[in-house]
Amino acid sequence: MRASVGERILIRGTTVEAPDRHGEIVEVRGDDGAPPYLVRFDDGHETLVFPGSDATVEHQTAAG
Repeated sequence: MRASVGERILIRGTTVEAPDRHGEIVEVRGDDGAPPYLVRFDDGHETLVFPGSDATVEHQTAAG
């Protein structure tokens, strides 16, 4: 997984009751865009994320 600052991350809930979590990557601590990522979730909570298979990065596209 690779990401850049400003991209969005989606972490799927792992059970029926668990909602999906959406957030913005505010810092990339791994080499060449690799995890871990400091993420500010939409509820304002910030945490260090080591994404698993339940996570996807919404990559920014180049404006053209």
